[in-house]
Amino acid sequence: MIGKLSGIVDALGAGEVILDVNGVGYLVQCGARSLRTLSLGEPAQLHIETVLRQDLLRLYGFASEEERAWFVRLQEIQGVGPKAALAVLDTLSPMELINAAALEDKATIARAQGVGPRIAARIAGELKDKPPPSGRSLGGLMLAANPGATSSAPNALSLNAEAVSALVNLGLSPMDAQRAVAGAGRTLGEEATLDALIRTALKDMGR
Repeated sequence: MIGKLSGIVDALGAGEVILDVNGVGYLVQCGARSLRTLSLGEPAQLHIETVLRQDLLRLYGFASEEERAWFVRLQEIQGVGPKAALAVLDTLSPMELINAAALEDKATIARAQGVGPRIAARIAGELKDKPPPSGRSLGGLMLAANPGATSSAPNALSLNAEAVSALVNLGLSPMDAQRAVAGAGRTLGEEATLDALIRTALKDMGR
């Protein structure tokens, strides 16, 4: 099982890349979001999910472990295969997907190419009550998207989780808390902070 590949980008194509790892060229399927992070002839690292279907084996690569974990989570939903999962992740970041599911915003999910209203509704319905996937870990340490990155700044997902936890501690149900934080996140956009998320969510709920 291949979990991660590090090498030199040997070739880039529509939806795929050849990554040269010590002289061996791995053909890896990638979504547009991950491909945009790659440059021909430059070093690259991809988090890999192996998909085996009958006599076909394919490697799917992602710029972050977070996206790989969501790729797997999406395929747990009936009717969602690798192609649809990649399309969703090309259209929505993991945070945007969480918010769309919490708000049961089928239209936003259906923007993904090849994802119709029925599948979008199923995705929203099945994801709205589930926590984000935890991803792979080794000895309890989450795999990093960029080795050597030491920034301690909270990302959107951690802010979302902290805001939901705070609202649950104030007496809201987890579902109501996630929905309120999702709405607040859309309102605030890039200006979202933990305090602003909590205040806006409570304000929107009339509290």
